[in-house]
Amino acid sequence: MGNAQDILILSNGPGELTTWVRPVVRELRRQLSEDRSQLRISVILSPCPNATGKEADIARSYPEIDRVQAAKHFFPFLLWGKTAENWDWRDRGIVLFLGGDQLFPVIIGKRLGYRTVIYAEWDARWWRWVDAFGVMNPSVRVPPEYQHKLTVVGDLMADVDIGDGERLKGKGESENEGSLEDMTIEGRGAMLAPNPGKDNVGAGVANHPPGQRTNNELIGLLPGSKGMKLRVGVPLCCAIAEYINQQRPQTRFFIPVAPTLDVTTLAQYADSQQNPVIANAGNISAELIALEGETPFLKTSGGVRIDLVTQFPAYDLLSQCRICLTTIGANTAELSALAVPMLVLLPTQQLDTMRAWDGIPGILVNLPGVGSSFAKLVNWFAIQSTRKHKRLYAWPNIWAKEEIVPELLGKLEPQEIGAMVVDYLEHPKKLSEMRDRLRKVRGESGAAEKLARLVCEELVKIPL
Repeated sequence: MGNAQDILILSNGPGELTTWVRPVVRELRRQLSEDRSQLRISVILSPCPNATGKEADIARSYPEIDRVQAAKHFFPFLLWGKTAENWDWRDRGIVLFLGGDQLFPVIIGKRLGYRTVIYAEWDARWWRWVDAFGVMNPSVRVPPEYQHKLTVVGDLMADVDIGDGERLKGKGESENEGSLEDMTIEGRGAMLAPNPGKDNVGAGVANHPPGQRTNNELIGLLPGSKGMKLRVGVPLCCAIAEYINQQRPQTRFFIPVAPTLDVTTLAQYADSQQNPVIANAGNISAELIALEGETPFLKTSGGVRIDLVTQFPAYDLLSQCRICLTTIGANTAELSALAVPMLVLLPTQQLDTMRAWDGIPGILVNLPGVGSSFAKLVNWFAIQSTRKHKRLYAWPNIWAKEEIVPELLGKLEPQEIGAMVVDYLEHPKKLSEMRDRLRKVRGESGAAEKLARLVCEELVKIPL
């Protein structure tokens, strides 16, 4: 490769790290070099309103990345150019923007003397000072004299892959898709335990030979990763699971635990002693069962088992789900990329729990003492506006500009949601149609490869 080079990636939230950074760093290593003495990849995180505080740990888990700095140290670096660990920088390098404020790479690139590349979904800014933009689609506009800086690379969210790095066949298309009953539910060779009901709910993971068929049907439950969503989402999912299990006892359930969570924390939201919202979200509690050598799970008060899968990301299991129940966020983009049918839940049981607003509303809803009242008011107005203007929240719906996966907003009742799921399971043609529409809207894969290629082209322009 010639002289040693640095690539500095700027990112922020958990969604950007999993759907943007992860596929891009793999491609950078594949196209450039695995030799760390020649190519060093660093990630510096900036503050994000959706952050959980564990984003640095997520980035450190990616083997392609050499150095990571947490968001709490960002502004001293932005202002004075010094990292918390006093990193050194090579003479030649690229600043690659994958989340945050597009002004950041401009400032940091100038300070380090690096060329700058920005991945832009909807808007490209600071075009005078940025060297190149990899844009999601041709609708991103800049003045004509800077049009040459734009390269259409596609949607990074369409580049979802399974945990071992091997691309999913057709991004979620099973060779046995015509017979959903024959799908194997495997998690790296170990099958999730069938839902045993009350009599043997303590049973561990069923280790079936690889490739063995099962008539069980799998449903993924994605209640979120932050407290405000988990408070309602976990008990609601538990109650829905109980209803479905009564109708279809062959159904199994699992929650892919976000890397920013641990199973003990998640289980607290299913405990009626610690989460009073349970009474308004189906009134079904659950206890954590964690036996040595087995997959931890929630055992609901009705005896239904919900496995807690800590493998991250759990694409291999998610891709084999008949349907998923999910909150809004990057997970809807990931499920769309996997072509997994979904119901998107926006429960309003506790209007005062939703506090993740930006700007002045965000300040008001988080004020001590009166924040709860402001939260109820702000969220009520948001709900009315959503209904009036038919605003869409799930990424596949935003991309399609229409509702191709149901978005369920309001005081959600577990029995009604459960009945919808059962209806889908009993009419697989509906699921197939939703899956086909997801495939059409998710876009072509290859954005990470094209963006990495753009970085390579900019590296070549740096004088030796």
